[in-house]
Amino acid sequence: MRIGCQTFTWEMLGPAYRGGVADMIDAIAEAGYAGVEISNNMIGGYDRDPDGFKAVLVARRLAFIAYAFSVPSGFTVAEEQDADLAAAAAALEFLSHFPDAVLSLGCPTDVRGIGDIAAVEQAAKVFNRIGALGQERGIPVAVHPSSHHGSAVVTRSQYERLMAETDPALIRWVPDTGHIIRGRQDVRETLSLFADRIIYVHLKDADRSGAWQMMGAGDCGILDVVAHLRQELGFDGWLVAEEESPTAETDPTAAIRANRDFLLQVGS
Repeated sequence: MRIGCQTFTWEMLGPAYRGGVADMIDAIAEAGYAGVEISNNMIGGYDRDPDGFKAVLVARRLAFIAYAFSVPSGFTVAEEQDADLAAAAAALEFLSHFPDAVLSLGCPTDVRGIGDIAAVEQAAKVFNRIGALGQERGIPVAVHPSSHHGSAVVTRSQYERLMAETDPALIRWVPDTGHIIRGRQDVRETLSLFADRIIYVHLKDADRSGAWQMMGAGDCGILDVVAHLRQELGFDGWLVAEEESPTAETDPTAAIRANRDFLLQVGS
């Protein structure tokens, strides 16, 4: 299995992070990862300079796994959907320069308090339209549920509604072990239930109280999850390590190195 790294470990620092894109990419490459997932919040001007970003990755021998894309509306504000679609179209234009990368859409977030059912229904309309745009360009589009404040997709019933409302031919799924357990779900059971939608997997850890933990220190059972993906589900795609624990806030570079060392137990 190929193992990559998500840049949210730095993004969660907000203004406290004073480095640049190259600093994050250097840290990921030096830690021994094979690829990177970066968000539209962290990519800086490179979203308008795909050749420049490609050069950054090539110089460090890193694959571009996915572009994590979110919008202020959380995809749930009807009057913002045209703007959301236009922004997604621009993201797809950027990704057209990277034939193997995925557009990963952020979780429906109920920014207006319309309720999780209405929020998922609205977001699904936008997601399906973005998925159709991606299909026209040959770019896979997926959704990444989370458990952060305002998320409308946390519990099992909310996952089921999201899957029902989105077209499986257009929208794949990026499961996240940490967010699944924070929604009081069983990780392996959830992966099995929606296995046909998985395109790549986020690995991070949390305990059953919902507190983020360094990889291997929580209750997700990361190594058992990877074995389940491989042996029971036949999954052989990207595993993307992501770290949100308090430990990572003090030293993101050390945290992602520790995670890479931990994941040596599952392969290169």
